[in-house]
Parts: sequence; C-alpha cells; structure tokens
Amino acid sequence: MLIRARGLVKRFGDFTAVDGIDFDLHRGEVLGFLGPNGAGKSSTMRMIGCVSPPSGGELSILGLDPVRDGPAIRARLGVVPQEDTLDVELTVWENLLIYGRYFGLRRDVISERATRLLEFVQLSDRASDQVEPLSGGMKRRLTIARSLISEPEILLLDEPTTGLDPQARHIVWDRLYRLKRDGVTLILTTHYMDEAEQLCDRLVVMHGGKIAAEGSPRELISTYSSPEVLELRFKPDEHEQAAEKLAHVAVDRMEVLADRILLYSGDGDQALAAVRALCLEPVTSLVRRSTLEDVFLRLTGRRLED
Repeated sequence: MLIRARGLVKRFGDFTAVDGIDFDLHRGEVLGFLGPNGAGKSSTMRMIGCVSPPSGGELSILGLDPVRDGPAIRARLGVVPQEDTLDVELTVWENLLIYGRYFGLRRDVISERATRLLEFVQLSDRASDQVEPLSGGMKRRLTIARSLISEPEILLLDEPTTGLDPQARHIVWDRLYRLKRDGVTLILTTHYMDEAEQLCDRLVVMHGGKIAAEGSPRELISTYSSPEVLELRFKPDEHEQAAEKLAHVAVDRMEVLADRILLYSGDGDQALAAVRALCLEPVTSLVRRSTLEDVFLRLTGRRLED
C-alpha cells in the first residue's frame, strides 16, 4: 500500500476543508477524486503532496510521515499542478533539464530521459522551441513529461485537462492511459466524468469535506443509478403537467429539471412505452445508459457551489 489515510482532517481556522476521510492507494492503481468546488479535493491533494500538513488523523505516504519526512516523500512524487508552472522564457528541452537538476540527476541521465519523455508526449520536434508560443495542450503535455523526469513512484495530477479543447484532452488522455497500462500509480482530480470513467480504477466522491461514495466507476453506477435513463422534453406549457402525470410511472427514480424530465429505469424503452400509455407524447425522447455524471449529480446535487 503506497498511501493510507485514516480520519484525515484539514482545517483552515474554523473552516474544516477535509473532515475525517479514509482512503488507500495501491501500487499500479489509478485513484480519482471527484467533487464540486469546495468539496475538499485540492486540500487532500496538497496533503498528499506534502505541501500542506494534516490538521488531524493519520496519513502515511510510501511508508513515511508527511510531516516529518516531507522532503523525502516529495523526491519520490511527480506533480502535475492545475496551472502550468513552466518557465516560458526557456525552451522545451531546458525546462526538462533544469527540473531534472532539482532532483540531483546527472546531465546524461536527464538527457536520456528527456529524449524518451518528449517522444512519449509527442513533443520531440519542439525540443528547441521556447515554451511561450506553445498551445495549451502542448504545455500540458510538457508539464506531464517534466513530472516524470525523476521517475516518480506516484504521479499526482490536479485537473490535468482543464481548459483544453477536446482534441488536446484526448491526446492527454491517451498519454495518461499509456502510463496506467505501464503500471504507473496515478492520483488525479477531475471535473470530467468521462475522464474519470476512462482512466480511474477507483473513485472517491467528496462532498462537503467528507467521502460521499467510493468504488470503481462500474460499482458506483450500479449502486447509485439505474442501468438506463430516459430523457424527455415536452413543450414548455406542458412540462409541469407532464411531470405530475409521470410521478405515477413505475421507475426507480424521477428527476424534474427546468428543460427536461429524467426517468431512471432498468429498461428505458419500457419506461417510454409507459409514458405513452399515459397519452403523453414528448417533443423528444432519448434512452441512454447511466453515466458517472448521473451518480455525481445525485450524490452532490445540482446546486452550483462557490
């Protein structure tokens, strides 16, 4: 076990950001933290990264105490922060060289690793370019390469694809999936449910500083949602009346939103037949499988958090 947390707490004055959580991280695993803003994800990541000491509870990282052994732990971690911290006035290659020197690596070792990592993140042809004009996706990939220069035992990624366009996101996902396939241990936070579902072996859903749920993506969907969801849209003047009638349809759960009605069911087509049996004809209907987003919104709510 690489990380063990029991009753972990982080307070800032009278505010409790992380309120007594338990979790483990095993070698070769990809663990994801999900939650709305203010849920405690970033505070948890900062404690794992040994840049913010716990206020209470137990935390062991690589068998060491993060308060007493912070520098030794940080030397064995790779970190991809939410905001890129590259030196934009240096070249791509120089960013890797200088970062490698922070770990006391020999120049020839850095050179060999940098060559391999730039090929891995598809930036070999930009090695001599300055960082400033690179696209956001390229900078993100360079940050990932930089985090791997020390060959860390655990890689921490805080919102690794935030702000990237869909194409750049998928390229980063591909690189992270390759790391996962090669047995690299990853911890990530993300707001993208499809990212979490694709990359993570296990997820911790946080809300209000506590753990609301934990399990594999498949386990969470099975436990907190139904196999299928029927999305119905009615004319605005029919929406409220339709919702009242649909309350009598035999489904697992119904959710009424401003623009549509969601029916959670084991069989979406059967649910749609039941809707039509009530002489209701939606403007549009869609049967889809349940996703992590359905789970996330059920556990944390749809209200926007500050």
